[in-house]
Amino acid sequence: MTKISSLAELKTMSEVLKTNKAKFKKQLHVCGGTGCHAALSINLEANLKEILLDKGLQDEVQVTMTGCFGFCEKGPIVKVVHDNTFYTEVTPKDARSIVEEHIIKGNKIEKLLYIDPVTNQQVGNSEQMSFYKKQHRIALRNCGSINPEDINDSIINAGYQALGKVLTQFDAQQTIDIIKKSGLRGRGGGGFPTGLKWDITSKEQADQKYVVCNADEGDPGAFMDRAILEGDPHSVIEAMAICGYAIGASVGLVYIRAEYPLQLLV
Repeated sequence: MTKISSLAELKTMSEVLKTNKAKFKKQLHVCGGTGCHAALSINLEANLKEILLDKGLQDEVQVTMTGCFGFCEKGPIVKVVHDNTFYTEVTPKDARSIVEEHIIKGNKIEKLLYIDPVTNQQVGNSEQMSFYKKQHRIALRNCGSINPEDINDSIINAGYQALGKVLTQFDAQQTIDIIKKSGLRGRGGGGFPTGLKWDITSKEQADQKYVVCNADEGDPGAFMDRAILEGDPHSVIEAMAICGYAIGASVGLVYIRAEYPLQLLV
């Protein structure tokens, strides 16, 4: 990756990357979250790329393995971005029909479309699905739309711009005051104010300070942070860096357990 020395350069790089991505006429997003991963979405991704290569479409259609779409019971999921078609329960064998029928001929694959359990009607566009209509994603805004293993995908979506702004426009105390004013709180049961935590920590004197990301969710069935860590890890790294700047820590540690293999890989 090119070394970036200013926020302006980062924003310029973001625009260049967007332009390069726009060269692809069509894009396919394949869910790589835990549920879809277990249901062979990696094989599905490989098949899509192989068939596109065989058809000579590898420079026109981009296949991206993303984080979790959030609709695990209907995985593996494939989203055809240019027309927002949402395919559910897709198998590796379905890759050929998606390329030959949808990508090349423009025909949607009826058997792969979601069926609304209330109306019993097919819904091909995710924006029209009742499951997503009620959602307004903030922390999960990039999950399902970027490749979590590619920093460039993060930068395209304003990744690291908050860090760049902090480093060039605010000192440590101003950064803490902004977090305090935001009302940001921890996502655990206590909901402790983040700004207050940073303020207290910044006043402590030590030869070495650490920022520790607790990526362990010990409560049975609790996966509230898993989707972020698997689908948008650079947002976590960026937040840790901002925290380190604010409190005077130069080392970051992520505590994670072996039960989360995808996070370990990312």
